[in-house]
Amino acid sequence: MSSARKDTDLVMVVTSDMAGQLRGKAMPLRARDHRSVIGVGWTPTNALITAFGPIATGHWGALGDLMLQPDFSTMIDIHIPDYQVDECFVIGNVLTLAGDPWDCCLRGQLMSAIDALREKHGLVLTAAFEHEFHYSGCQEQPGLGYSLRARRRLGAFPDRLSDVIDRCGLVPDTFMPEYGPGQCEFTIEPNNALRAADDAVVLREMTRSVARGLDARASFTPMMDPAGVGNGVHVHFSLQDINGAQVNYDSHRPHGLSQIAGSFLAGMLKLMPEYLCLTAPSVASYMRLVPYRWSAAYNNLGIQDREAGIRICPVFQGGTQDDTEDKFHFEYRAADAAASPYLVLAALIRAGTAGLDAALDAPEATRTDLTMIDADELSAMNIERLPLSLESALQRFATSAWAAEAFGETLVDTYLRHKRCEIAVMQDLSDEEICLKYAAAY
Repeated sequence: MSSARKDTDLVMVVTSDMAGQLRGKAMPLRARDHRSVIGVGWTPTNALITAFGPIATGHWGALGDLMLQPDFSTMIDIHIPDYQVDECFVIGNVLTLAGDPWDCCLRGQLMSAIDALREKHGLVLTAAFEHEFHYSGCQEQPGLGYSLRARRRLGAFPDRLSDVIDRCGLVPDTFMPEYGPGQCEFTIEPNNALRAADDAVVLREMTRSVARGLDARASFTPMMDPAGVGNGVHVHFSLQDINGAQVNYDSHRPHGLSQIAGSFLAGMLKLMPEYLCLTAPSVASYMRLVPYRWSAAYNNLGIQDREAGIRICPVFQGGTQDDTEDKFHFEYRAADAAASPYLVLAALIRAGTAGLDAALDAPEATRTDLTMIDADELSAMNIERLPLSLESALQRFATSAWAAEAFGETLVDTYLRHKRCEIAVMQDLSDEEICLKYAAAY
């Protein structure tokens, strides 16, 4: 961290938007105390800016004013000349001029979901985002997935990234040269839900910053090439009570799944087709969410199955009972980095809370290739093929009574407008051209 900045240097107050982008406004550091109260000005129509330039048609136009209030506990101030990394930004919340949370503030939506889970059920959620991305600064060669040779070709990038992430206060976990040429995976330690989303924002931006310092690019696009492998964001999560005790594991129940966790997962699975457009929000996302791509094509629970919508993660059995309880957790696999991490977690928590509200029975885990089962049999198992396109996913969201209640009509309407404008941008493009546009935007 750097303490040598001048008070006229700028810190950017940012918000994660519906395009999964960070947008905001900069202010001099000397205004920190003043602006921590009054924030910086913001405009409702900004929520309709797509990742590609066009602004979706909305009911605000030039009307309205909001406040983007910085949360200085999230501030990143890092200056490493040797890496050509120089970043100073703080994540904020979008509020009305009366100081109330704005419906289209995605961080605010997550905070509201967290509060509802705690107030209704005395539970909190811990999460970590496992990110995949493509790094342009190495010679690509098929067949080197997971290899030491691929790690070597990445040069200084992995070590620099780990160092920068550590200096930002995140805890690096693992780095892997992934299956695709130039593809990488980076994981960090879990955090409470709000901080986990903050951490995801920081990781994405610092990965891009480190790559830029090496005259390269890092792209978190869901698909670089329609014929290639996709980049997912796998959300690892677990539930605790308000005292921090794990509530996920019960050795006496099927698959070790506690009653609480079973109802939570059942809600997530039941509602997954209705919120999929929030976690897989791009046209390119649906090139990835197909069978045999190691992503997720169905709203099923799996065990040691990397194509399940949600999977129960394996626990090494060499430890004690307490180790099993502490490590037992779940992974949501139908997400990518075109999504705001705040909206991803808000959707998962709201859907899980709905499962707890209804005391749903725990889902049965599948252990077979679901493409070999017909739709009627899948329906009897409470499983369905997830929407095949962004438009189909948006239609499920638009007609969901649950979504309207969970997120409010303003967010639902704005999100639909935003994403349908994005679809229009892609309408006359080939799959290859669509992938190129997303690779540039993310």
